Amino acid sequence: MSIARVGFVGLGNMGAPMAARLAESGYLLTVTDAAPGVAAAFAAEHPTAGVAAGPESFAAVQALILMLPNSAVVEEVLERDGLADALTPGSLVIDMSSSEPLRTRALAARLGAKGLPMLDAPVSGGVRGAKAGTLSVLAGGSPQELAWATPLLRAMARTVIPVGDIGSGHAAKALNNLVSAATISITVEALSLAESFGISPETMTRVLNSSSGRSNTSENKVAQFMTSGTFASGFALRLMSKDVDIAVDLARALSRPAEIADGVARQWRRVAGTVTPQTDHTEMYTLLGPE
Repeated sequence: MSIARVGFVGLGNMGAPMAARLAESGYLLTVTDAAPGVAAAFAAEHPTAGVAAGPESFAAVQALILMLPNSAVVEEVLERDGLADALTPGSLVIDMSSSEPLRTRALAARLGAKGLPMLDAPVSGGVRGAKAGTLSVLAGGSPQELAWATPLLRAMARTVIPVGDIGSGHAAKALNNLVSAATISITVEALSLAESFGISPETMTRVLNSSSGRSNTSENKVAQFMTSGTFASGFALRLMSKDVDIAVDLARALSRPAEIADGVARQWRRVAGTVTPQTDHTEMYTLLGPE
């Protein structure tokens, strides 16, 4: 049986365009958001969406998508606020947030005891990808449940990558963002050093993009968001720092070395403590300084 009715919790920078893609694809949505008026405004723009009056409004959904800041908020919504108890057994819970992989596994076990299967399916691609429907989904969970959910996920994403058992999607997302954060850090340092030597950031970026230092940062972030001064990628610096910490915590839990990751995490954590929740992660271009 295909999924037709979907609950969507979290209509922020990423959640709103993702839910919009579902509405435009014909899914019947029940939506909610912690910010006053956000869900009502979304429903006003999308005729197939209705605003949840409470947990009981999600009783008829076949899949529930959560796009929230972290594991703690996901657990709060599902367990403390009673949303999991309101779902019909057999409903599929899909956590698309950037959550902690070991907490995700524990949550999946608790939901399973209630008859609720779970996938973790965080995304990569940013706000632009969410609006365009070109995200990559990193999916963890059983092949059967992923197969059931794939048409739903493909309404929001270009690519769906099965990465392993439950929690694997969240692990892969954190590790991907660890690499992204490290690349930003070293690219910004290289640009700064180049400028001190008399090489303009624009010229150094051209060098990187035509040489072995090329990366997603140099190709898609430096000119577009950093040297232009727009800092409008749509992904917060504090969220990037949080994802890097998740990756480092996972390394510790697995008793694996993380020498470079530890340094990247310290740097991002230090800078994250000096900025607002709205500060874009590309502002590392102006914020990086001596320890």
